Amino acid sequence: MARKKLYVPGDNTPYPLSRSKIDLFMDCPKCLYLDRRLGIGRPGGFPFTLNNAVDELLKREFDTYRQKQQPHPLMKENDINAIPFQHASLNEWRSNFRGVRCVDPKTNFEVSGAIDDLWINPETKEIMVVDYKATAKKDEVTLDADWQISYKRQAEVYQWLLRRNNFKVSDTAYFVYCNGIRDKDTFDQKLEFRTKVIPYEGNGEWIDGTLKSIHEVLNQDTIPEANPECEWCQYRENQAANF
Repeated sequence: MARKKLYVPGDNTPYPLSRSKIDLFMDCPKCLYLDRRLGIGRPGGFPFTLNNAVDELLKREFDTYRQKQQPHPLMKENDINAIPFQHASLNEWRSNFRGVRCVDPKTNFEVSGAIDDLWINPETKEIMVVDYKATAKKDEVTLDADWQISYKRQAEVYQWLLRRNNFKVSDTAYFVYCNGIRDKDTFDQKLEFRTKVIPYEGNGEWIDGTLKSIHEVLNQDTIPEANPECEWCQYRENQAANF
């Protein structure tokens, strides 16, 4: 298992800060501090292998249209004036170990995030951030649940990163949301999906201030207060009380 790169106050080397760690801070500053300063992270979750399979297949499908520089049928169905964006660094931007990166000069964080896809408006040349999601629920998929704020922040960080890399980026991001059909009579060794393209108007004005707050927290020598609603911190406190 790879060792974590802990944050060391006073180190002038740009410190890697992924999109997921920004989201962790938004969820609970204490959890981020324990993770990045002390090396005590939350337990890892189970891999979403079926979701990952859908993600990979969507990438391959859109790459076919990327090579032809033609709009995907979903773009036509949803009246989106776009084609898949072609760029030599796309595979690097998709990699969890690389992603789109930039160094924030105010905090010296090297912020990164691995995108799923990018589309481009052939007329305005604006790039659109695209994220693939997969689920299986009876109700129609939306972005209305409280917990889906993390999806929205995800898209906004990607938009922010691309702008920092001098790309012209649309405020509108798209979620290609695949919902597994559960009301079939038989399985027949295949899953079928209803796919919905959901537009989202991103607003990344919160990012600069959040990076500053993360920088302040990681540079202090005391553990910050937990988010009162953080289930992980509640578990730690309950377990400590039993010993």
